[in-house]
Amino acid sequence: MESCLGLISMNNRDKNFGSLCKHRPVYMLPFGGRYRLIDFSISNMVNHGIKTVAVYTGPKIRSTMDHLGNGKPWDLNRRFNGLFLFPPIQNGQRGISRGDIAEFYSTETFFDNTKEKYIFLMEPSFLAKVNLNQVFKHFIDTDADMTLVYKKTYDPLGDFIYSDKLYIDKEGNLKNMGVNLGTEKEFKQFIGMGFIKKEIFMKIVKDAIEKGNAVEFRDAVLFNKNKYKINTYEFTGHVESIRDLKSFYEANMNLLKGEISREIFFEGGPIFTKSKDEPSTIYKDDSNVQNSLIANGCIIEGEVENSIIFRGVKIGKNAIVKNSIVMQKSEVDKGAIVVNSILDKYSLVEENARLVGSSALPYVVEKYGKTRRD
Repeated sequence: MESCLGLISMNNRDKNFGSLCKHRPVYMLPFGGRYRLIDFSISNMVNHGIKTVAVYTGPKIRSTMDHLGNGKPWDLNRRFNGLFLFPPIQNGQRGISRGDIAEFYSTETFFDNTKEKYIFLMEPSFLAKVNLNQVFKHFIDTDADMTLVYKKTYDPLGDFIYSDKLYIDKEGNLKNMGVNLGTEKEFKQFIGMGFIKKEIFMKIVKDAIEKGNAVEFRDAVLFNKNKYKINTYEFTGHVESIRDLKSFYEANMNLLKGEISREIFFEGGPIFTKSKDEPSTIYKDDSNVQNSLIANGCIIEGEVENSIIFRGVKIGKNAIVKNSIVMQKSEVDKGAIVVNSILDKYSLVEENARLVGSSALPYVVEKYGKTRRD
């Protein structure tokens, strides 16, 4: 895998998350008590021997710079390779101003100067502990120009509407990629990752710019599906597809299931993140905690059930937090009730106030938000 570099490109789904993505991109959403979504993508790359990772940040760059820094938590603070952060190009730069095709072309010299021959592309809104060594072996053994990873997804209720849907032949080669409209109970869901030869990658990027037939790399690949050998690889493990507020909430809640938590956090190597030294969580005498994931640095005096509690959170006496996500440094004062809700960082639910959402549409308190009883 040393012959492969990692590439992480943002999607354009920020609007699907409301105030949670007001000042951060989707891939920087806090997740699982102490992580960000992008931690899972970078950690899986590093655990499989990828030593060069490029992140195309998008315009909301401040939180990305603060969290990723020089890449030290992932051992990517290296002299000649490591972590590279590419902010968005300005309008009019090199005559191209939109789409990830333009972003990739703007860093052409980066790809020219890297020694790796292959690229692993990943969209960080998919959480899956894919064994990249196996996928890469399949990619090399089949002499493919590109290998896309998919998951057979059972979806009788239409929860995955508008997800990317692959059509493949009997040999596993790509025939087409469309959008799932729920017409089938099971479909092959593209999970936003794959390997490609670096030479082919740059040819597709340049061809799209010269012909003007695509601004997104996904579309450019489809225009060239008959020109290059593009095959697929089926992943059979657990996948979290974080597309909107509901799926983000459900992905966090799924961590309370032991088999999912073990796979996401431990199989194929650990998840690395920016360290923040905090003392152990304090559980007061009157506290009652059931089936919850609680990070360090918290003070728990009330009742917590089926919830994800981030670092430094305070739950007051007689307070109730149930089926909720409470992010870093938030406070739930005594007697307050929080059910089916998401509290962003530094939120405050004042004494005896009540927040009640639903599993289909959790109530969201934005960063630094305050909720009063009245």
